Amino acid sequence: MYVVIITEYSALKLIVLITAETCLFSHNRHVAVKIIKNVPTCTEAAHLEVQVLQHLKAVDPNGRYHCVRMLEWFTYRDHVCIVFELLGLSTYDFLKQNGFLPFELDHIRQMAYQICESVNFLHLKKLTHTDLKPENIVFVNSDYVKKYSHKWKCNERTIKDPAVKVVDFGNAVYDAEYHSSLVSTRYYRAPEVILGLGWSQPCDVWSIGCVLVEYYTGSTLFDARRDEEQLAMMERVLGPLPDDMAKRSRKRRYFSHDRLDWDQRSPAARYMLSQCKPLKEFMTCQDADHQNLFDLLGKMLEYDPAKRITLEEALTHPFFFPLERRTAPPPKKAGIFCLPPKKRRQY
Repeated sequence: MYVVIITEYSALKLIVLITAETCLFSHNRHVAVKIIKNVPTCTEAAHLEVQVLQHLKAVDPNGRYHCVRMLEWFTYRDHVCIVFELLGLSTYDFLKQNGFLPFELDHIRQMAYQICESVNFLHLKKLTHTDLKPENIVFVNSDYVKKYSHKWKCNERTIKDPAVKVVDFGNAVYDAEYHSSLVSTRYYRAPEVILGLGWSQPCDVWSIGCVLVEYYTGSTLFDARRDEEQLAMMERVLGPLPDDMAKRSRKRRYFSHDRLDWDQRSPAARYMLSQCKPLKEFMTCQDADHQNLFDLLGKMLEYDPAKRITLEEALTHPFFFPLERRTAPPPKKAGIFCLPPKKRRQY
């Protein structure tokens, strides 16, 4: 009678019992259900997410581009419920359960290629995800093998299959829709968003760069609590913010004479100095694979969104050369099915 499983990437970690007739599925099929709070703003966002998921299902019916597949949606006791295929753990939860040990480089390469393919597909369909982070990258199957690591001197879990999918389209925005001033989870938020310069699809590329560094090190790159602290961390890792971005910023209180105004004697500054270092100093090996990864990361973490690498360009980067080229054709730039953009509520 019961067919519903709530997984780690559900909005509310609840178990709900819904009959097969209500859920429109046959007996004994396991699915994931995202249950949205019965609050007007959340309900509106849920309907927008359903619209995006329907669009993606129509333009990619075979699931070629690594986006989670919506199977059905319905309302249950005034809660919007979205039914998905059942996947494994999020990459964040896998990292957490593995003691935040980094992923193997070859697995990072495979995961990165899939993420870039998926989000490039969204960009070609005039969408920006806006909330890319390890929690929203989910393993298709999170089975692993465990063995003792002499490098880390502890038991280490190694994922068997690094196939991933992008989930959570609740904040996805069409190019022609209203763009709110604040998007992305703080740690993965692009500098143009923090500085109030406006944003578009390159903000996703920045987020992916932050995610890949986290896969490589096991730690969040910009673990900040406030905007000024985060900008200071960026400067520590990537060098000074460009003068023109500082001059155009709507957050002038962060600057003095067009330079970041930051008290380096504060406790936060001392922590930052102990945790942050120039990007390439995070490299654990100097071979060609690691060099290529950090070259790609440097292009993704370019301050100026106009100069930041596009995902179409990223997919041809030498870091991905060891992967076997896929035979499927690239997505078309304009799909025949296009839902009209809907103006979002301005919060």
